[in-house]
Amino acid sequence: MEDRIRELERQLGRKTLEVEILKEALDKTRSKKRMWLAQSQPKGGSR
Repeated sequence: MEDRIRELERQLGRKTLEVEILKEALDKTRSKKRMWLAQSQPKGGSR
């Protein structure tokens, strides 16, 4: 039973790390998208 708990804790730690990495990647992607959208909008007028 203790071995199973240890294995599940290890897996949980890996999944937690994966989630944090994916959150950072998503944040970077979103900031690049916002920057791209701001640069692509016309200056001083509408289309």
